[in-house]
Amino acid sequence: MIRFIRGKFYPQMDGTVVIETASGIGFLVTIPANSPLYGHFEGEEVKVYTLMTVREDDMSLYGFSSLDELNMFRMLITVNGIGAKAGMAIMSILPVNELKKAIATEDEKMISRANGVGKRTAQRVILELKDKVDYLPTDEEGESKPAPSARNEEKEIAAQALVSLGYSRTEAAQALEKVTDEGLDSEGYIKQALRHML
Repeated sequence: MIRFIRGKFYPQMDGTVVIETASGIGFLVTIPANSPLYGHFEGEEVKVYTLMTVREDDMSLYGFSSLDELNMFRMLITVNGIGAKAGMAIMSILPVNELKKAIATEDEKMISRANGVGKRTAQRVILELKDKVDYLPTDEEGESKPAPSARNEEKEIAAQALVSLGYSRTEAAQALEKVTDEGLDSEGYIKQALRHML
């Protein structure tokens, strides 16, 4: 029903956020504990991809920073015994690409770290989704690719650091776009971005 929401970001204390749209309506959205959305400043405009669940006694919105995350959540809740709550718990333990890796490599131990998810449930997730995830384990050199969501998180940390140094959000974003090196940590992105600002 509601595919995405664009508006101002206001984090809450219970694993939810409020997205206030231009019309003045505030949508309460549950997001993963490790969501890159938490890298945004309070009041900053964000776009959240959403899935609405409707039950007899509840209507909830679940939100994600990317379509890839949303699609992963959709797949999780198709697994027998995995509801929205368990699906969100699994999404909260790993970035989406690392979660795909855990499924593809049958790492039940990693998946069962999620709150309320036991060994049998983790095995069921692997059994039902292993052939559906699009995880690519290596690049041409045979080295593991960094997870896209992890890269975005490091860039977001770098952007916040640049803003704290006195640069505008736009200046920080433009400088980071010029950084061509991939797989850097936040400190590496900051150093490279500052070179483009000199």
